[in-house]
Amino acid sequence: MYEAPDRYKRLISARLPGGESAGLTARGADSESSPLRDVQLISRAQLAPFFAAANICAAFMMVANLWGIVAPGLLLPWALGISAINFGAMRLARHQSITCVGRSGRRVPMVLLVGDVALRAGVWLSLPLLVFASLDVGTQVIAASIMAGLGIGALGLVVIPPCATAWMIAFTGGVCGALLLGRSTIPFPHVLSILFTIGVAIFGVLTVARWAFHQLKTNADVSGQSEGASLLLQEYEQRGVGWLWQVDPENRVTYISSRMSALLGRPGGQLIGHSLPSLLGGHAELGRVLLERKAFNALEMELSTAHGTRWISIAGDPIVDTAGRFEGFRGVGSDITEIRQTQERLTHLANVDVLSGLPNRGRVRQLLGEALRGATTGSVPCAIMFLDLDGFKPVNDTFGHPKGDAVLRAVAKRLIDQVGPDGHVGRMGGDEFAIVIPDAQARKQVEHLADRIIASIKEPYMIDQTEIRIGVSVGCAFGPIDGATVDDLILKADLALYQAKDAGRGCARYFSSELQSEQDDRVRLESDLRAAIVSKQFHLVFQPLVNAKSQQLVGFEALIRWNHPQRGFVPPNVFIPVAEEAGLMPAIGEWVIDEACRAAGTWPETVSVALNISPKQIVLPNLPNVVSEAIARYKLAANRLELEVTEGVFLGENGPTLDVLKRLRQLGVGIALDDFGTGYSSIGYLNKAIFHKLKIDGSFVREAGSRPENVAIIQSIVQLAKSFRMTITAEGVETAEDFERMRDLGCDIIQGYLFGKPLSYERANQMVVGLGAQRKAG
Repeated sequence: MYEAPDRYKRLISARLPGGESAGLTARGADSESSPLRDVQLISRAQLAPFFAAANICAAFMMVANLWGIVAPGLLLPWALGISAINFGAMRLARHQSITCVGRSGRRVPMVLLVGDVALRAGVWLSLPLLVFASLDVGTQVIAASIMAGLGIGALGLVVIPPCATAWMIAFTGGVCGALLLGRSTIPFPHVLSILFTIGVAIFGVLTVARWAFHQLKTNADVSGQSEGASLLLQEYEQRGVGWLWQVDPENRVTYISSRMSALLGRPGGQLIGHSLPSLLGGHAELGRVLLERKAFNALEMELSTAHGTRWISIAGDPIVDTAGRFEGFRGVGSDITEIRQTQERLTHLANVDVLSGLPNRGRVRQLLGEALRGATTGSVPCAIMFLDLDGFKPVNDTFGHPKGDAVLRAVAKRLIDQVGPDGHVGRMGGDEFAIVIPDAQARKQVEHLADRIIASIKEPYMIDQTEIRIGVSVGCAFGPIDGATVDDLILKADLALYQAKDAGRGCARYFSSELQSEQDDRVRLESDLRAAIVSKQFHLVFQPLVNAKSQQLVGFEALIRWNHPQRGFVPPNVFIPVAEEAGLMPAIGEWVIDEACRAAGTWPETVSVALNISPKQIVLPNLPNVVSEAIARYKLAANRLELEVTEGVFLGENGPTLDVLKRLRQLGVGIALDDFGTGYSSIGYLNKAIFHKLKIDGSFVREAGSRPENVAIIQSIVQLAKSFRMTITAEGVETAEDFERMRDLGCDIIQGYLFGKPLSYERANQMVVGLGAQRKAG
């Protein structure tokens, strides 16, 4: 909200009656620095020709002194360089005195001003000091005297004391350095004369610099205060920033700006003598603060005028004379109507989702907080529904974001139609929505609303003559029954939504204590997983892979197992999803790779090892490095390691995934496509030249005996694999009939309980040893 600056309030007394003693006060250091710097830059530009001329004249005097002693190839470039630098610096000083002063001028940092002086001093002193030791005594005395004399040139810099000091330091050091170089040749009386010259220059320059700076600062302060007062009053009284007022001890108006009288629609003469609170609509708060006789600030009030309702803000200070008597108030005021309207628009934008026009996430939380407070005090439960659209991502991927946005707007309209006046619909972001229901005492009505929403959302959408179908999952929690705070209630609704999506989507679920128990158990399981990684509670088991024709062992598939100290055996389908969601799969996956390679390193070259790679791990760019280090560590041939991935890794943006797989193939590692035919099978990614094997899911194998269509599917998969020169592994072979059927259909590798369940490393090693004995006997 608009607040009158203190500098305006300090200047009021210069304009209002009775303000002679207040006057114009000195401004702060920051305000003073601008006019002072302006005066310094202008004075610097005026003295710049003198300073440049002193440098150039001294340079040519030095040239004359050294002519015939120092090569012209050094003297002339040096003298011309000094001339060019000083001429350019003089032009720059004049330019800055025009462009770098005033309120709109660019500020020149002091370090640049001092740096300019230091550069010119360094260039000037460079040649004399370079050749000084090689000069004869007379030339040395003249050279040192010229340098000492040029120190007085700092008089051209006295308006900026740091610059004058820098010049004197440079030339004092230069003279002392020259005398040090000539200490064995220059007579002592000449040394004293030169030091006296530089000493007088130091004393005189610094004295003049202090006097000049004091004069400039005094002038800048006076002119700055005068100009500032004039500008502030112009801004306030003429440019409409605000208005001034004064009242007597009875709060009767003794002075008021013409702008305020125009706002009230009455001549200023008619306002004098009237009560200020009465003129401003009888505002009780204004009357109270005036009675307290204390300073106040940013008091806002609504005012009815001939131009409609306006909002004003006023501030005031009590007037106390030298005897301590209270003589009324004086202060400032401003019309803040536009500011309030802007704030209201910004508040609206901050609370509304731009795409759908619904309340956004922040506003939903506010609405839920209000509903929860009402439910707590009124004993009438409220409810929060979280909605997540099912199948919306493919809409964006397939039809583009414009149509996706159109679908979201259509969903918002359907939700509003279904909820009506019974609740508030909001968009949480993306394809997530929320509904706050302040009165959820009738639970059945809430459940019916959820059913209606699910039915409404799944109806097709016609967007630009394109039919689009999506669904919605709903999670609901009731407050304060399920949660006493906004965060707690949102968490419970989110848990219910998670359960709805886990239940197959397109349904509604409601928070329950059992759901909380499941969530708590999941949190504990995640914590136990982290501990298991540290304490190495995992181990691998190995399921045999058998050649379909010879029935000989050709390898093992390594499978991870977890024996929890308290839970006992935890199935992989229970802990792997938790590990993936918690971001633990990279660490677990690296351990599996290392352990599998360690085991395979102890087996003959004819025995390979296969292992599954999580979709969360396959996208990591460092996976090929992890694999390369493991096979090198255990001296394992790369073609004896096979990594199995599922088709799901190709959903969405698969560029990084393909890049990782190609790098793995370049190592010589085999890549198998696991569970082919069960999900998103596409010939498109088979043609990427990265797979060497397809694995037929066990569900096809087991049902092939009873479902002829499964046989046809397997035949098609085998033919497809052969066309891409891939081998085929059949999983889930449990009977002799399954084995013969898969072999006759053309499968190359058989895996299943018929040839062995997953074995410990010791049992698998015994099988490998037995294989070796058979081959020797053969």
